Amino acid sequence: MSKKIGPLAKLHGKDKFTVIAMSAIPLVIVGVFVWIPALCTVILSFSNWDGIGGLRDIHFVGIQNYIDMFTIYPPFWPALWHNVIWLLVLFFIFTPLGMFLAVLLDKELKLTKFYQTSLYLPVVLSAALIGFIWQLMYSRDQGFINAIFGTQIDWYGDPNINLYAAIIANGWRHVGYIMLLYLAGLKGVDPALKEAAALDGASPTRTFFQIIFPVLRPVNILLLVITFIEGLRAFDIVWIINKGRNGLELISTLVTSNVVGEASRIGFGSALATIMLIMSSIFIVIQLRIMLKGEN
Repeated sequence: MSKKIGPLAKLHGKDKFTVIAMSAIPLVIVGVFVWIPALCTVILSFSNWDGIGGLRDIHFVGIQNYIDMFTIYPPFWPALWHNVIWLLVLFFIFTPLGMFLAVLLDKELKLTKFYQTSLYLPVVLSAALIGFIWQLMYSRDQGFINAIFGTQIDWYGDPNINLYAAIIANGWRHVGYIMLLYLAGLKGVDPALKEAAALDGASPTRTFFQIIFPVLRPVNILLLVITFIEGLRAFDIVWIINKGRNGLELISTLVTSNVVGEASRIGFGSALATIMLIMSSIFIVIQLRIMLKGEN
């Protein structure tokens, strides 16, 4: 009985070395820059380390950080709820809006390139500049919005509305990103599918939802992943506004406040970061199951 030879065994010399290197180098990079820091974060979450001293000064306290987080740390539950709201608004409003704009631009309207550039422009702007632009829009005394409606609303200062004001500012950038990705996916769809649907008398709406949308399943999953990541990593604009306080608490801002703030509570901040890691891991598992189910 002949012994089966694996694909790698058939290679010789430089070819085998190249294949091994191309496989090992990404694994090393991911391990060093992703998994090792993540593992260290989880380990530190069970300590009360304040960042002073070496490894010998780390004292482990079990799950006390998590108990304190859930019971006696007032900002945690509002921050978690704000992250959920942020994610839901992106998912149900701004992501579909970006997809809708991509479908419109795919029809080769007049000035399509101009519209693409205009919608994508916020994506290339820095978070600081976006915060400044929307500060001009939201300013209570000289803001563009208050000037139009004749109001004196403190959009960033009122804890009842400042979260939604920040989400809109972030959504302005998110729409352009989603639009560009989905437009690229639409350009890759075989035109014969649209032509066949038109010959069968299908309306543009029916063609999209019954033919184009299923074909773009990998792109749809990618947009879902991006939206979830944006909802979790929401940080920059909120931190620029007021460092995540007074109604703008997010898990990411709480992590930063505890890790690099005056208190320097590395252990407690690591526990907060671990919560974000768990939330991300749950979504990644669900995403992988969907992708694997689609391939079977």
